[in-house]
Amino acid sequence: MARHTQPIKTSTLTGPIAAGSVFFLILAALAAVASKAQWPVTFGVADWAALRFTVWQSFLSALVSVVFAIPVARALARRRFVGRGLLVTLLGAPFILPVIVAVMGLLVVFGRSGWVSQGLGLFGLPPLSIYGLNGVVLAHVFFNLPLATRLILQGWQAIPAEQFRLAGQLGLPPVVVFRTLEWPVLRQVVPGAFALIFVICLTSFAVALTLGGGPRATTIELAIYQAFRFEFDLGRAAMLSLLQLVVAGSAAVAALWMLPPIAAQMGRDRPVQRWDARGAGLRALDTMWIGLAATFLLVPLGAIAASGLAGLGQMPSQVWSAAWTSAWVAALSTVVLVALALPISMWLAQTRWGGAEALTLVGLAASPLMIGTGWFILINPFAAPTQFALIVTALVNAMMSLPFAVRILMPAMRQVIAEYGRLSASLGLSGLALWRIVVLPRVRAPLGFAAGLAAALSVGDLGVVALFADGDRATLPLQMYRLMGSYRTDAAAGAALLLLTLALGMFWACDAWGRRHAEG
Repeated sequence: MARHTQPIKTSTLTGPIAAGSVFFLILAALAAVASKAQWPVTFGVADWAALRFTVWQSFLSALVSVVFAIPVARALARRRFVGRGLLVTLLGAPFILPVIVAVMGLLVVFGRSGWVSQGLGLFGLPPLSIYGLNGVVLAHVFFNLPLATRLILQGWQAIPAEQFRLAGQLGLPPVVVFRTLEWPVLRQVVPGAFALIFVICLTSFAVALTLGGGPRATTIELAIYQAFRFEFDLGRAAMLSLLQLVVAGSAAVAALWMLPPIAAQMGRDRPVQRWDARGAGLRALDTMWIGLAATFLLVPLGAIAASGLAGLGQMPSQVWSAAWTSAWVAALSTVVLVALALPISMWLAQTRWGGAEALTLVGLAASPLMIGTGWFILINPFAAPTQFALIVTALVNAMMSLPFAVRILMPAMRQVIAEYGRLSASLGLSGLALWRIVVLPRVRAPLGFAAGLAAALSVGDLGVVALFADGDRATLPLQMYRLMGSYRTDAAAGAALLLLTLALGMFWACDAWGRRHAEG
């Protein structure tokens, strides 16, 4: 029997003000961009080519990621082996890895002078070409194959164990088990996973910047950057930003409509006994898929570690100062994220207005480069935008992480309201005392996870800072990109290892802070 819950007595305006502030900051950037657009809006041949390439590479990336994720997820769902939990945990955190680090690892393995190309050369075969469409899709699959696998795996693990036990007792063959138990889950999960990955690839900037380029491999995001950074054509950058907003916004709406809720805790992993997976042939097939996926994910990371250790001593002094800059920008972004996510998630957990969550999800539709371009336009008449490069970067990174943080915190907030709302009201708890005594201790675990995710995303971001920064205000990802552009490969590999360590360290510190309370 459902219990009547008493609302938590926090400020009735804090949540709406926080959500409204995010909406206002994005709307102000959009208005500034629109003010520079040339009306009526016209797009050239190159702009339409960028749109076609953006949509096409996003479609291919999402398709390949989902198609290969299905057999990998199925193999993980029906096999138990040593290290399985560690591998599943790796698949549960695909966003922690900085994009520029992953690109560096892929270049070491699949580049023209990489390990694979060297192996092909032994047989007289030409080296691989990783730039252009091939490289962009390869990088996107590297990031999103784990995400698609994890989403599909969660769906299959939700099937009650009793159903598989019944199928085993009836002696149903694997084809029948797939058709009756697994296929209905695939039909529910795969469209949402495809749509989410499609949106992520639409707004991917660092991958296109490092592996794309050229008339045939330019995305809308990259075209915005080129129009702004090299041509300083604010009108064209504004028009492209609006086009990006329409395309990404439409895809984001579809993704949010189709995507099932994603659990914040990725560690729960309870495999059931699968009588339909017995036999040497099926076991060998599952082992093959798991081995291929693990090799594809882990070898580039191993390449970063191997080449990075050798390049640590060749890094210039600017790398260390850039690392410090990235650390405090990520810390500031995390503080802003927490200050926004807590009141917003509390407000959304109590409100009945269905459109409230859309105020926070608008960040998924808005391009970070569009927001950066808008705030450059707003700041430029009054001050040098480069002076505010790092502050704007921290704020934009916080807004980009906000939708994920809110979705992580919402279940815990609803549980606090259900269990302690009436008691808190009877004791007269409100304001800061309520947050300190009742709310924060019980949302600390998901809060630490959300903060760690935001910190890792921010420290590895190569987006807005590429628009604003000058020689004196470079973050570690931007400094690493500059080293790669000047063909200082060893120094760039050392910077990649340092960036990877910094991102994982910040995530671990925040997540461990939250889990320490939960376990105690």
